[in-house]
Amino acid sequence: MYAPITLFTYARLEHTRRSVEALLRNRFATESDLIVFSDAARTPEKRSDVEEVRAYLNTLKGFRTVTIHHRSRNFGLAESIIQGVTEVLEQYERVIVLEDDLITSPYFLTYMNKALDLYGEEEKVISIHGYVYPVQIVLPETFFLRGADCWGWGTWRRGWNLFNSDGSFLLNELKKYKQTYRFDFNGSYPYTRMLEDQISGRNDSWAIRWYASAFLADKLTLYPSRSLVYHMGNDGSGMNFGESSWLDSTLSETPIDLSQAVVEPSISAWNAFEAFFRQKKGGPFLRLFRGFLSALR
Repeated sequence: MYAPITLFTYARLEHTRRSVEALLRNRFATESDLIVFSDAARTPEKRSDVEEVRAYLNTLKGFRTVTIHHRSRNFGLAESIIQGVTEVLEQYERVIVLEDDLITSPYFLTYMNKALDLYGEEEKVISIHGYVYPVQIVLPETFFLRGADCWGWGTWRRGWNLFNSDGSFLLNELKKYKQTYRFDFNGSYPYTRMLEDQISGRNDSWAIRWYASAFLADKLTLYPSRSLVYHMGNDGSGMNFGESSWLDSTLSETPIDLSQAVVEPSISAWNAFEAFFRQKKGGPFLRLFRGFLSALR
């Protein structure tokens, strides 16, 4: 069986439509179950937008099955994803996770399903990721990095079982083992600060806790050399997420070869990510960082 695709939506009709239409251009869409979690409006002003999205969702075809869960209250992104992924993995052994502002390459589902098959029994591997930063350095065709990521990803029940929602515990463990500098890609990206902000309530990021959970467990995530995911949320439509293009990756026009990766962290890819983060530090970086925190609420 192909992994079920779990899509989280809220109040952006055009983003949701573009995300679904991109998925339908994937080879295995017709053989995949689509499970949608539609969050309820946070404010009265958002009700009509949510209803527009839900009306569109009710028309969906082209997948093996379509199941839609209409939230009766506003969960917010973090609670919705944590609970939704947990629910799906109670029924399935694996899952592919997308949000409504992600556009996928036609090769996304092929890559995700083949990789989930290939590393299904590899305990060292916690997840498969579809997005990669637009670094200037040539990357290995596929590679592993310690931790986990959040823009178009997949995991298994055994991987998600390692997720810890307690940010305070995760931060204490990082400090206890003196791992914060490494956690921050040698100080190039403020992941520790993001976790501190989650603990204090300044953001409600599930993604920083997913990354920290995998990092502390010393687990690896597989990445492609060419991005199979484009993030539309950089267009300013997300909550307090200003317009920015520095995270924009060109979608791969060719499939990813999964035959080359060695199951160990890639030093060259780590260095490329670190260099990319350092290059983007400063005003644009900090503005996007604040928007990124808000978008993960």
